Amino acid sequence: MPRRRYELRDRIAGLDPERDHLEIYQLSAGREFPWDYTRALEFALFRTYCVPSISRLLAATGEFRLRPQKRYDDTALLMAEIAAHGYDSPRGREALKVINRAHGRHSIGNDDMVYVLSTFVYDPIDWLDRFGWRPLHEHERLAAFHYYREVGRRMGIRDIPAGFADFAAFKRDYEARHFVYSDTNRQIGDYTVGLFAAWFPRLLRPAVRLAVRGMLDERMLAAFGFTPAPRWVGAVGEAGLRARARVLRFFPPRRTSVLGISPGNRTYPGYPRGYRPADLGVSPSSGPASAADGPAPAAR
Repeated sequence: MPRRRYELRDRIAGLDPERDHLEIYQLSAGREFPWDYTRALEFALFRTYCVPSISRLLAATGEFRLRPQKRYDDTALLMAEIAAHGYDSPRGREALKVINRAHGRHSIGNDDMVYVLSTFVYDPIDWLDRFGWRPLHEHERLAAFHYYREVGRRMGIRDIPAGFADFAAFKRDYEARHFVYSDTNRQIGDYTVGLFAAWFPRLLRPAVRLAVRGMLDERMLAAFGFTPAPRWVGAVGEAGLRARARVLRFFPPRRTSVLGISPGNRTYPGYPRGYRPADLGVSPSSGPASAADGPAPAAR
């Protein structure tokens, strides 16, 4: 295996995970594992819909029913802007302003906000521990925590745990207390599975719906009220992801970051060319609303 395949990991090893958390996160999410981060963050956001207080709010906004693809693109691109340019850059501050304005239109519990933030730290870590082409460096784990903690502070989220292990413990405890079935969980879950399936040709959509259920854990299946997929579905999916990881070990390192670059998204063709973060999240009828019902995944 070529040594240069690990040059970015070695660069990350020489950085400080607290002081240099933005640079480390940009290298990890934008160059080392861009596809994995995108998929993991999609499932992280999906995971938050297992909480009735969150799914009730999302159902009330109507965005999942009326404009699911637009909502996905808005949230993905806004959070990608922050990651690509930094939360204190002009574009990053503009994206945060859109997100905070949207949050201000709704009554959202602080613990719910802390929980959503936690999924964006730990769900990608869990995904990459299972399916990454190489093990994460400890600095990548800690940098993700410090990065999202700083983003959360700028979103006005209070009482974010101060340590990596404490934040992980908060997430586990929150899920144990709040993951229960509700009709709005099922409603938002169905809309989301439908969105994932819509990205594929019509003939493949039933298989995609089955595959998504095969990737969900038992607690998520129960909270959504989904019928579990046959075990072989999950086994085949995991085998495919692990095979992909083995192949990627022989690829050269990515030379440029893909963060904030999404010309193929379905709502804003050619993005970011000709767009500003303030152009995102604007609904024809209600103004900025769909952009920030929770922290969002990196751009597809």
